[in-house]
Amino acid sequence: MVRNKSSMPFRRAREFEKRKLLRLSIASALAAGMVIAASADARTTKIQILSSGPAFGGYSFAGVGQYEVIKGIASGEIDPNDPLNAVITDIKLAPRNANGHVEYQHNFYILKPVDLGKGAHKVMYEPPNRGGKTFNTLNRSPGGNDPGTTITDPVALANSFLWPRGYTMVFSGWENDLASLTSTTATAHFPVLTNGDGSPITGPGYEYIVSPGATYKLTYPAASGSQAPADATLTHRIHLDDHADVVPASGWAYTDATHTAIKLTTGSFVSNDIYEFTYVAKDPTPNGLGFAAVRDFNSFIRYAATDDFGTPNPLAGDVTRIYTEISSQPGRLLNDFTHLGFNEDESHRKVFDGMLQWIAAGDGLNMNYRWSQTKRTERNRQEELYLEGLFPFANQTTFDPISGQTDGRFLKCSQTNTCPLAMEFYSSNEYWVKAASLFHTDPMGTVDLPDHPDARLYLLSSKQHGGAGNPASRGSCQQFLNPLDSAEVQRALWEDLDAWSTQGIAPPASRIPTFRDKTLVPVPDPALTGGHYVGIPFVTYTGLKTTRYRFNYGADFYSTFVPTINPPLPPGFNGIMEDNPQLGPIYPTFVPKWDSDGNEIAGIRLPELTVPLATYTGWALRSGVWANDGCESSGQYIPFAKTKTERLASGDPRPSVEERYQSFGQYRSAVVNAVDDLVKNRLMICEDTTAEVKRLIDAGLAAGVPAPKGQEPIYPDVPHCN
Repeated sequence: MVRNKSSMPFRRAREFEKRKLLRLSIASALAAGMVIAASADARTTKIQILSSGPAFGGYSFAGVGQYEVIKGIASGEIDPNDPLNAVITDIKLAPRNANGHVEYQHNFYILKPVDLGKGAHKVMYEPPNRGGKTFNTLNRSPGGNDPGTTITDPVALANSFLWPRGYTMVFSGWENDLASLTSTTATAHFPVLTNGDGSPITGPGYEYIVSPGATYKLTYPAASGSQAPADATLTHRIHLDDHADVVPASGWAYTDATHTAIKLTTGSFVSNDIYEFTYVAKDPTPNGLGFAAVRDFNSFIRYAATDDFGTPNPLAGDVTRIYTEISSQPGRLLNDFTHLGFNEDESHRKVFDGMLQWIAAGDGLNMNYRWSQTKRTERNRQEELYLEGLFPFANQTTFDPISGQTDGRFLKCSQTNTCPLAMEFYSSNEYWVKAASLFHTDPMGTVDLPDHPDARLYLLSSKQHGGAGNPASRGSCQQFLNPLDSAEVQRALWEDLDAWSTQGIAPPASRIPTFRDKTLVPVPDPALTGGHYVGIPFVTYTGLKTTRYRFNYGADFYSTFVPTINPPLPPGFNGIMEDNPQLGPIYPTFVPKWDSDGNEIAGIRLPELTVPLATYTGWALRSGVWANDGCESSGQYIPFAKTKTERLASGDPRPSVEERYQSFGQYRSAVVNAVDDLVKNRLMICEDTTAEVKRLIDAGLAAGVPAPKGQEPIYPDVPHCN
């Protein structure tokens, strides 16, 4: 990470230069009504329907009719010797059934037209994020884990995006043991691994704790109750770069004889403080089974007539396309899913036709190795020692001089003609706290990569991670949260993906920062800005950015994916990662260049950037006692002053709203042109434009744009939608 030299003691100043570098044919058969019977290979073997009935309170969509909600549990099994499954770490240590297969279970949730003949014959599949469904942003609807039951408002339903189009929605569990299988939280149950003699497997466990509470549940139980430093150590610090102080053994304890949770003996864990727990863990699970669970269930709903016991597939004969929709963590799952070859089922058929990947970018998931923790995500002060930034980063095939490997996320599927079409859509935050630039540069950050023929990349400029932030709230950050919204662009890209898949219509060209046009740059030295972003005295800038390493988890880790060092640091390290040689070499990463207002130049620029009322960033810094540590996934919203007098009084160098827009008509025309430009470029659909124009014009009036005069129309139509 990069820190401002002027605010650091001598040792920090000496580290700054280091830190600046370190962080710097089947489908046509189905359409004809033909259904392939379940094969004898490993597969989804059984589905149990727990409940089914009318969805949305019986609401009927014009031309589509009513929907049905189906909740159930699926059982599956895989052959651990099949090369398609052998890539799952430790799978041969899992217990086997009489067929020599490994069994697992997961739950599922389906929303489908009652009359499939009136539907679109297409599935929106979502592997939920930590058990929670995230479809609502794309769908322009309320959300929740049981939408078929809880969403009954007819206005909200009529306004939704996918249901009036006749899409079926499918959700299924893929993460181990998040909840009961009968819950609407998506979850899976995987077996516990054992040694060949049946004895428990033990190894190095590691937990990063920043959440408050009286207790903390461990991902894996401790092998014993010993609190000796050789067996278990708890440390505590406030800032990421602070020395990590060891909590005495008397200061913490296991909560009970199962050794599945720990507690402090006095008080509770302090929210946002950093605690790390290293211990001897036991009973790992083959979490890579989640890839097979996703593959096999989607293959079942697409190709099978019944399960092995005669229970009908509720979508039998209907599915001609499956597109994935995700937000964040499940996109990293699907990055690895494609890379490891899971978009090819065991009968060598394609599983997913297309993937709309929102805020996943170039990272994988902390999943396919022993002691993995799928819920973890690295950011600028959070969970940096979990494995997600592992080569290959790009869909294209590249050579990595650090590992000596030649690989790409789409290499294996390209060899079997099973690649999905991918719309890779992500925020500015992925450049600052993830590996986004490695998604479109070579591993050493020297050249731009050309587009992969099956993928397009889109930066949503100046956007924070996730959804729109509350511009009236700072949360734990120094500035107001970034309110830019991805929803309208997501819906347009979904339509583009469908046209690409069904009609062969090429999608919009990639929109990303590049070396070629000088919009992809190293993190600027904060000394050049006086430690203030675009010269604004009340906005601190430290140049903080996450770095990607090839971690050392032990000598044989990258052949076995079984760590002998976890985390990749010795116990009691001082928290300054690059001081430790075990971390290994650095993959250079870069960020988007910004204009004089602090808004990014490249990418898809929303009207908020082309007709600006504020500065928006994809990065943010913490406030309070954690000040200037990264504020993780949050961005910033820094409004312009309304008048020149106000901005001069605050020392703000950015022109005020008054200086930018001399009349309402000028602002209104600029807004309409900005929205129209997105429509022309297939980055917004017409049904979203009326609300968008109204929102933007109302925001301008509230920010100080002059009021309209006379009879001029306030909310005009967008030309390309007339």
